[in-house]
Amino acid sequence: MKNTDRLWDIVENHREAFTGLADRVFDTPEVAYTEYESVAAHIEMLQATGARITRDLAGIPTAVMGEWGSRGPVIAILGEYDALPALGQEPGVAEERPMGAFGHGCGHNLLGSAAMMAAVGLRDWLAETGTPGRVRYYGCPAEEGGAAKTFMVRAGLFDDVDAAISWHPADYTGVFHAASLANTRIDFTFHGRASHAAGAPELGRSALDAVELMNVGVNYLREHMPPGAKIHYAYLDAGGTAPNVVPAKATVRQLIRTKRLRDLNALVERVRKIGDGAALMTETRVETRVVSAVSDLLGNHVLEEAMQANLERLGPVDFDAADVPFAEAIRKTLTEDHIADTFRQLGRPIDRTLPLCDFVVPIDAGTEASMGSTDVGDVSWAVPTVQAWVATCAIGTPFHSWQLTAQGKSPAAHKGMVHAAKVMATTGRDLFLRPDLLAAARAEHAGYLAAEPYSCPMPPEVSPAIPPRA
Repeated sequence: MKNTDRLWDIVENHREAFTGLADRVFDTPEVAYTEYESVAAHIEMLQATGARITRDLAGIPTAVMGEWGSRGPVIAILGEYDALPALGQEPGVAEERPMGAFGHGCGHNLLGSAAMMAAVGLRDWLAETGTPGRVRYYGCPAEEGGAAKTFMVRAGLFDDVDAAISWHPADYTGVFHAASLANTRIDFTFHGRASHAAGAPELGRSALDAVELMNVGVNYLREHMPPGAKIHYAYLDAGGTAPNVVPAKATVRQLIRTKRLRDLNALVERVRKIGDGAALMTETRVETRVVSAVSDLLGNHVLEEAMQANLERLGPVDFDAADVPFAEAIRKTLTEDHIADTFRQLGRPIDRTLPLCDFVVPIDAGTEASMGSTDVGDVSWAVPTVQAWVATCAIGTPFHSWQLTAQGKSPAAHKGMVHAAKVMATTGRDLFLRPDLLAAARAEHAGYLAAEPYSCPMPPEVSPAIPPRA
């Protein structure tokens, strides 16, 4: 597609530098709050662009902010660069071929790179046109389970921001409808009493029994949860490896999700009571620790319509014939349901012959994507926020999979990344040029908060779970 917008050309001029950043972050073997190499790469790029840099946001050593411009509105562009465990994969290979312990199985190497690319493009445009305004890039770690943005919101880092823009890699292109689940992660650690499991079992009090009874209780709770609520669990400490010892300590992490933040606290209290009951039944003692918490997304129709206009003006990602063979090879590793599910969610007829998205989803398509959670939710309650989905992979590619990691450095992924940067940059420009648009977005946001004020889901005593640096 031929560019008809000067800002698109400005963004395009940075393609090589930010493609390199995305590929460099891809190799970084890091997970929540240990993204030191990733943030170093982003700081290096911020320094090269002359940004005013603020480090250690909210006391998080892997969070950073870069700012350009002066006076006028403040537009934030949100980037991420964290990885996922067990998803290391050799890039460009359409078969499962593990490589390293961690991988960008949700495309956050592309997310952060495109976000900064959009911010730098806006920086250039502000300077070229003399337009007053400030653009900020927020480098946000630990989206995958760490809730860094919730801590950043709680610390007041968005108090002077007028609007926030972001995106997420996907297998289709369209506005990100504001639908996500509020959640909290709580560790339940049970303390019992060790004993010989055969010689004196009556003297023991099994912490592992307590964990298992808690999970049984949570399973019975599922019938009585609000619609759309979900609970997942993981054993962090199963009580050791010796079956002839009654386990004296065991820990289970419960991840509790609801469609609305207002429903979360009540469900959390019921789960806590189940933990207390499991401790009572086993004569153990239970300790709890909140690990993270995020809010559901708050939409903004004004911003969504503005972003949709830019998506439609730019059109779908300009994939070419050279991108097709790899996409087809990836699709052969997927099930028919993977492929069909994307079209069902978008309300479109299933087309199993289409390897890469060649359309922009209409804003009124009524997508029914299954919901996860994101700490962007808390930003959306702090300031008017909008996001895009942009195609970077073969249709049907699931998140958190080796298939997505395998496509993270592909030419198709790079095309989608640049496309997303252009959409974010032009949406930001609209807000700088049209005070009426920004005022309308802020008025809509204020109306929501008047009806339901924001309450941070993160307890004030909880700090980011930053592990010791190796």
